[in-house]
Amino acid sequence: MGNKQVKQHFETAQKTGVLKISQMRLDEFPSALKAFPNVLKTLDLSENRFSELPTDLGKFTILKHLNVAGNRLSSIPEVIGVLVKLETVNAMNNLIVRIPQELSQCKNLKQLHLSNNQINEFPTMVCGLKQLDLLDLSRNKITSIPHAVGSLQVTELNVNQNQISDVSENIAQCPKLKTFRIEENCLQATPALSKIMKDSQICNLSVDGNLFSSKAFAELEGYDAYMERYTAARRKIF
Repeated sequence: MGNKQVKQHFETAQKTGVLKISQMRLDEFPSALKAFPNVLKTLDLSENRFSELPTDLGKFTILKHLNVAGNRLSSIPEVIGVLVKLETVNAMNNLIVRIPQELSQCKNLKQLHLSNNQINEFPTMVCGLKQLDLLDLSRNKITSIPHAVGSLQVTELNVNQNQISDVSENIAQCPKLKTFRIEENCLQATPALSKIMKDSQICNLSVDGNLFSSKAFAELEGYDAYMERYTAARRKIF
C-alpha cells in the first residue's frame, strides 16, 4: 500500500469523501484506512481478496455508498448497523452466507445488491426498511420466501436462480412491489401464485424456468388481472 498511486487515492479522498481502492489484490483492511478521518461518503473495496471486514468499518458513520463486491467475504459484519446513513450496499459476487440483524438499523438504505452469494435464508431484517427500493438476491441458495415478506417496501425484488419452492402469498401485500423476478427456481403453479397475480401491485412478473409451463401459468386464476396491470404499465412506458 505504499506506492504513489495508492497514496494519491487517500490524499484525494480526504478532499472528496470518495475512496476507490478496487482491483488491488488486497486481502486485509489497509492500515492507512484504519487511521483515516471520518470523511468518507463513498468507499469502494471491490474486486480484492478480503475474507472479512473489520470493525474499523464502523468509524465511517457518514458513509452513504459501500461497494465490497467481488471479494471472498462469508459475512457482513454486525458493525454495519452503525452506518445509518448508508444508501447503497453492493456485496455481490462473494461467499456470504449470513446477513446480520443489525442491517435493519440502516434506515436510509435504498439499494441492496447480494447477488451470487451463498445465502440460504431470505433476509427478513430488511423488510421494515422504508427507503429500500431494490433488493437483489439472485443466484443464491434461498429455498422459500417467508410470511414476513408482506412488509417489504421495495419496488423491485430479484430472486432469480435460487432454489425457491415456496413463496408466501403475503408478497401480495407489499405496498410498492412492481417488479418480481423469480426465474429459474423450483416453483409449482400453486394457489399462492394465483393470489400474487390477482391481489398484488406487481405488473412485471418473471417466472420462466420454473416447474410449470407457460400454458399452465396462463391458466391460473388471477392471470387476467395480472395481464391488465402488465399492459397498463407498458402503455405508460411507450
